[in-house]
Amino acid sequence: MNQKQYILTIAGLDPSSGAGITSDIKTFEAHGLYGLSVCTAITVQNDIEFKDCIWVEKETILNQIALLFQRFSITAVKIGIIESWSVLREVVTSLKTYNPSIKIILDPVLKASAGFSFHNDQDLEVLEEVLKNCDFITPNYEEIRALFPEKSIEATIEFISERTNIYLKGGHRTDKQGWDEVYYSKIVKLNIPPFAESVYQKHGSGCVLSAALVSNILQERPIEEACKNVKWYTEQFLNSNQSLLGTHKYTDNA
Repeated sequence: MNQKQYILTIAGLDPSSGAGITSDIKTFEAHGLYGLSVCTAITVQNDIEFKDCIWVEKETILNQIALLFQRFSITAVKIGIIESWSVLREVVTSLKTYNPSIKIILDPVLKASAGFSFHNDQDLEVLEEVLKNCDFITPNYEEIRALFPEKSIEATIEFISERTNIYLKGGHRTDKQGWDEVYYSKIVKLNIPPFAESVYQKHGSGCVLSAALVSNILQERPIEEACKNVKWYTEQFLNSNQSLLGTHKYTDNA
């Protein structure tokens, strides 16, 4: 078993497999990693329609995590949808208990593309504690606005980057669409322009990006190299076909 590198996703189940844990597993495997998964929610959706979200009980989530850590060596995890910030804090605390040096990448999915809101509790103290225990957060422009609606994007970036690294996805930008921004080590900003001239929209592209990021971090690539690899991989996924459901295949960013 020790010959494999294990990586964990804690996220929801999407029956279309475009997003959530099944999408993450595909991304992990494309990077040569063995994906483990903890289910936080069962969603009723396909690639174009979202009907419902049935949350998994907190104790069941924590029990899934505990049993996996009993069996596997896990050094990196991606977290997707979770019912509330308070539950997320308990999940993060649990991960840090099992492995204090574990790398945590948080994809703060607040709303489905079809408009369903996952959670709206805004406990600043809890959110701040979660951010301090993560290694990266990967919002898009809509999500970063929703995290702190009373702040400007600039003030929000400053607040978050004092606590964790940010990979800000540029797909929802009104200016420079597709330009991503990475803020790390509190003071460094990296701009990543698109590689492709155009891309096809995909269901679950945000999940893919964050799963690719945690994969690169597990493989101990330097941050700037990792983030450029992530951008490249995500664009290959977006352009894998013209439908809303992409396919996964790793190609070098050469």
